[in-house]
Amino acid sequence: MFKLWVTIKKDFRILLRDKIGIVLMFVMPIVLVIVATGIQNSTFQLVNKNRIQVLVCNQDTGKAGKELIADLDKIGMFSVQELPQSQPSVLTTQMHQTDAMLGIVIPSNFSAQVMSDANKAAGKALKSFGLQGDSAKTLNKVYPLKMYYNPVMEKSLQMSVTSAIQSVVQMVESRQTLRIMYFSINEKPLPIQLENEMLNNKAPVEVLPVSKDKIRSMPNATQHNVPAWTIFAMFFVIMSLSGSVVREKNSGSFIRLKTLPTNFITGIFSKQITYMAVTILQALVIFSMGFWLFPYIGLPALNAPLNVWGLILSTVICGWCAVSYAICVGIFAKTQEQANGFGAISIVILAVIGGLMVPTFAMQGLVKTASSLSPLHWCLEAYYSLFLNGGQTSVVLTNLLYVFIITIAIQVVTYLALKRKNLI
Repeated sequence: MFKLWVTIKKDFRILLRDKIGIVLMFVMPIVLVIVATGIQNSTFQLVNKNRIQVLVCNQDTGKAGKELIADLDKIGMFSVQELPQSQPSVLTTQMHQTDAMLGIVIPSNFSAQVMSDANKAAGKALKSFGLQGDSAKTLNKVYPLKMYYNPVMEKSLQMSVTSAIQSVVQMVESRQTLRIMYFSINEKPLPIQLENEMLNNKAPVEVLPVSKDKIRSMPNATQHNVPAWTIFAMFFVIMSLSGSVVREKNSGSFIRLKTLPTNFITGIFSKQITYMAVTILQALVIFSMGFWLFPYIGLPALNAPLNVWGLILSTVICGWCAVSYAICVGIFAKTQEQANGFGAISIVILAVIGGLMVPTFAMQGLVKTASSLSPLHWCLEAYYSLFLNGGQTSVVLTNLLYVFIITIAIQVVTYLALKRKNLI
């Protein structure tokens, strides 16, 4: 035990001398967590709170065109600005100058087309009621609206915007159809209050996140990013640990240890314990930022999981996996440059296929299958079970079992490599 304690003290002193490694292990993940959470939180607010700027070129002089513009502004998704000059060329120029995400051209025959289709729909409805109406006419349903969009807009957001605009157009036509039908039956205009009640009477939808502990809390950008980038920070100890292993290996320290009255395995255990303490400290620092610092810089606070023991167990096992992988890379690397280069690139690749940067549900085919081989994927699933699903320890253990199996496999490979290189 004394030999292990002395070896741990030695490894801590080596770690404290590695100023660049400490920066990579602590400062870089902290900055990364803040930046990634801030960007994703801004994206959430763009969709949920902020309005998308829309420039409208209205070539229609009728009532339907004005109602379309008013309805676009009312749904709360768009910030509508009508251009004084009704030319599409002016619209595209203004979009470039104002960085507007969308531009809509309302054609000159829009009101006439809406009125024509509304008359046809009302006639069919009245005819089916046994009243005077024309059922022989067919609906045209052609509104040559043109929507210009900024190419930076993602496909998913573009589809949401298109659906919203189509719903508004449908609202304009439905309103006109109701007016015609009401006037045909009652021979007086449809009251505004009744019109609003008939058009806006929608069934409410309550949106609730699924939670295994039955506690409903809406997840935010912090809940997604802090666990993910904490795992990334843990595995990035490879930049310091693998380099330390390579330096001791190349300097002959491993050989000299064999001449001393101690076991080289003690040195391996020492590095694992030392850097596992570093990974736990990383998690403590980043989680503390999410709990207390984020609210002061305008970001959502991190909601702590109720299962504290599950969180501790996940952090320890994930940290052990990260340390084991770093030592394995250091054993195989011949130079510090090889260890740092391969280590950094491999961690980024494992993070990408593991779901830290792209959600696994968005992956397809071989990439989705490969994600199950990344230890970062199972670490992330364990954390998400705690932070997003409120899972109990039994639920988390299923994901941690895969992390444990991968860690044992890495330990076996490291041991065989040490035997082959005659280092033990």
